[in-house]
Amino acid sequence: MTLPLSGIRVVEFSHMVMGPSCGLVLGDLGADVIKIEPVGEGDNTRRLPGSGAGFFQAFNRNKRSLALDVKAAKGLAFAKRLIARADVLTENFRPGGLDGLGLGYEALKPDNPGLIYCSLKGFLSGPYENRAALDEVVQMMGGLAYMTGPPGRPLRAGAPVNDIMGGMFAVIGIQAALLERARTGRGQLVRSALFENNAFLVSPHMAQFAVTGQPAAPMPARTSAWGIYDVFDTRDGNQIFIAVVTDTQWRAFCEAFAQPAMLADATLATNPLRVAARDRLLPSLRALFKNLGRAEISRICEVANIGFAPIRRPDELLDDPHLACPGAMIEVALPQGGSTPIPALPIEMNGQRLKKRLDIPRLGEHSADIAHGLGCEPELIAELIAEGVLGVDGADAEQPAAGANFSETASA
Repeated sequence: MTLPLSGIRVVEFSHMVMGPSCGLVLGDLGADVIKIEPVGEGDNTRRLPGSGAGFFQAFNRNKRSLALDVKAAKGLAFAKRLIARADVLTENFRPGGLDGLGLGYEALKPDNPGLIYCSLKGFLSGPYENRAALDEVVQMMGGLAYMTGPPGRPLRAGAPVNDIMGGMFAVIGIQAALLERARTGRGQLVRSALFENNAFLVSPHMAQFAVTGQPAAPMPARTSAWGIYDVFDTRDGNQIFIAVVTDTQWRAFCEAFAQPAMLADATLATNPLRVAARDRLLPSLRALFKNLGRAEISRICEVANIGFAPIRRPDELLDDPHLACPGAMIEVALPQGGSTPIPALPIEMNGQRLKKRLDIPRLGEHSADIAHGLGCEPELIAELIAEGVLGVDGADAEQPAAGANFSETASA
């Protein structure tokens, strides 16, 4: 199918998760995303250990890699030449980082008045806007860590939720700006931020306080809105989450698990009554599920159309039968060789999932092609490579490692 952003060129200055996730969505939707990396070692995210080891593989498919030293005069001129022909520029480096290199919005606007310049930062306009931020920083200061952990033990969410959603909101802003440009011919500055995204995530808890007058309790200590909405241990040493959120489901639950006494108990007939009775209801259910295996509980719940979820690690999703359906996963290259499947974007268009057009790029893999596309003669390309201004795949190890250092104290 023809992708909706085909023909849109994006120049991406980014690392970590927030900026790359924005570029990932744009690239999967068909945009030509050119990822600018420092000559030599490239994006530091390529080499993150531990919990960051999968960032680059997860968020950089469907992009072309341009290794460029934008601190060099010729490299800066090359970047400006590229940006002058682009539709969108995205960046998530420290506040003022690109401005100091002459690549801020106001500096680029005269040569490309239709440019949509998207900055993904820690904070939008306000007292905090020049602070450095990471996903975990805003989770701690924005109430999400408080809500996730047990009382007195703030705990970050188990995925970079603000980074990824911040990238998604950036895409929404970029697409809206593209529509506006189609009417006016003018580009604009778009901003997305981690802290404001986090505030948006906890907005139901803020509204809860306004409605009830009581601060929301952390999720492990909250008063549930439903009588059965919890994790239970099973006979085989596993765990499963069960959700019974309507009175119809309660009747189905009692019938499916052969609990006529519970069904006949008038004090459990409605969800508010079951919430009030959780202290005596849940121990009975824990005893029930402790005598059943997880697979058996899952089968019963699925047949009865009751909400359930086996508790699993992320790596176990690699064997999930639903994700094994065609198009649900995308095979991408690993830095050590081989490949791995990772989830496609969670949308369908015309009944199809969005696919991989380009694998995870090697550093500088597309530098020469991009230079050629800008009209650079082979002699000029060879000169830029020899001077260490342009890095190309297979030659980067021989280039000076003095590439653009605009990532210090950056937002994630």
